[in-house]
Amino acid sequence: MKKRALISVFDKTGILEFAKFLKEKNVEIVSTGGTYKILKESGLNVIEVDEVTNFEEILNGRVKTLHPFIHAGILYKRNEQSHVETVDNLGISSIDMVVNNLYPFEKVLNSENKTHEDLIENIDIGGPSMIRAAAKNYNDVSIVVDPKDYSEIIRRLKEDKLDKDFRLYLSCKAFNYTAYYDALI
Repeated sequence: MKKRALISVFDKTGILEFAKFLKEKNVEIVSTGGTYKILKESGLNVIEVDEVTNFEEILNGRVKTLHPFIHAGILYKRNEQSHVETVDNLGISSIDMVVNNLYPFEKVLNSENKTHEDLIENIDIGGPSMIRAAAKNYNDVSIVVDPKDYSEIIRRLKEDKLDKDFRLYLSCKAFNYTAYYDALI
């Protein structure tokens, strides 16, 4: 079965190189908005998220990844037969890696000219949901929230050592990330 990564990042530091490596490893990439545009324009074969959900982004991007075809693809247990049968019957593909970082709420919060509306529009909803789903299902899914981890993940993929212990580490890092983000809000 082909592996699939969902990449949707606000901080695009290093994402093009990371995505190119994933493609070299025969990983299918699903992406959103600005990330999709950058990856596609660089010549990568990328699937736009609405091709997976069969539902276009709405409400100026407020709703794009909050969909069962995304969350079931992340959350299903690969070793639980009823989960496997459910996603197979519904035509849902697995998402084996989520690469996501959030809208810059803290940066906006600390800016001098912020408005209440600026703060509200920089509260990420879909991102934390995907991050938490992937972190919860670390047995089967890698969650990547920090561009500084790309090189270690590349190294581990080259050595076939992206193991459960490292995915647990990434999961803990992700839960800390979303907890800090929520505390700021």
